[in-house]
Amino acid sequence: MTVWRQLEQVPPDLGPTVVTIGNFDGVHRGHRLVLDRTRTAAGRVGPDVPVVVVTFEPHPMAVLAPDRAPVALTTMAQRTRLLAATGDEHVLVLPFDRTMAAWSPEEFVRRVLVDRLHAAVVVVGANFRFGHRASGDVDTLRRLGERLGFTVDGLDLVGGDPPWSSTVVRQALDRGDVETATAVLGRPHSVEGVVVEGDHRGRALGYPTANVPTSGMVAVPADGVYAGTLQRLDDDLALPLPAAISVGTNPTFGGVERRVESYVLDRDDLELYGVPVRVDFVVRLRGQVRFYGVDDLVRQMAEDVERTRIALGVAPA
Repeated sequence: MTVWRQLEQVPPDLGPTVVTIGNFDGVHRGHRLVLDRTRTAAGRVGPDVPVVVVTFEPHPMAVLAPDRAPVALTTMAQRTRLLAATGDEHVLVLPFDRTMAAWSPEEFVRRVLVDRLHAAVVVVGANFRFGHRASGDVDTLRRLGERLGFTVDGLDLVGGDPPWSSTVVRQALDRGDVETATAVLGRPHSVEGVVVEGDHRGRALGYPTANVPTSGMVAVPADGVYAGTLQRLDDDLALPLPAAISVGTNPTFGGVERRVESYVLDRDDLELYGVPVRVDFVVRLRGQVRFYGVDDLVRQMAEDVERTRIALGVAPA
C-alpha cells in the first residue's frame, strides 16, 4: 500500500482512478462494504485501475468544533493498516485545516478528484457531506461529476444488527459493551501504546501487568475488567497472548491515572517496558470495584483470571 500525506505527493499521471472518500474511523463492516464496492467499480472501469481511499487527519470536527469532535476509534497508523488488510492500494490522507474547510464543494472536487486523482468513479456513503459548511452532499457530487467527467455511487453505510456505525461502536465502548463493538467492527476493538512502568503492585501480588496510559489514546472501554489479548508490535512474529485486562484508576490504592493494565495469563517472564503493544478487548467480565483490603483484591484477581480462561477457552498452564 502507498500512503500519501499531501495532495502534492500523488503522482500526476496516476489516473484514471476509482476513489472513495470518508473518515473510515474504525474501518468497520459498513466501511468495508464501501471499500468492496469501490474495488468492484474499479474492475468495471478496466484492468489495473487503481483504487484510492481519501481520508482526513485530524477528523474535520476536531478543527471546526473541537468540543463536539468524536473520540477516535483508531489512530491513523491503525487505520491505514486496516485499510491495507482489506486490499486497498493507495490511501491519501488529507491534512484537514481551516483552509481546506473553506473550499467550496466544487473547489474540493476540482482540486482533489479531478486535477490530482483523475477520478472515473467516486464511491461514498449516502450521508457524505463535503465543502464549506458541509454544503455539498451526494447529489451535489453527482451534478459535479456529470459536468466534470466522473460517476458517483452513494451507498448506505448503516446495515446489520446492531447498525454498522462508528457512533454505535463509541456508545458501546462507553458502556463497556465490547461484544457489540466487535459485532460492528468485525473484530475486537483494540488500543495501542507503549508499556510504561507502573507501581509494581501487580507483580508483588502475583499478577504482573503491562501498563499503558490512556492519555491521548483512542476510545477506551468503560472502567472494568475484560478478557482479551496482548500482542507486542515490535516483532512481526509475535502472537496475541491471552490476558486479563483492567481499565481504570486502581481505586483500591487511591489511583488517579487511568490505565489499561494487562496480565498475560501464566507469564511472569515478559519484559515489556518501552515496548509498543496492542490490547484487544473480547469480553467484559465486571465493572471497576474498590476493595478495602489486599486479600479481597487478590481473591478477586484470581477469580478474574479464571473467568478470563473460560471466556477465551485457555487451559491452565
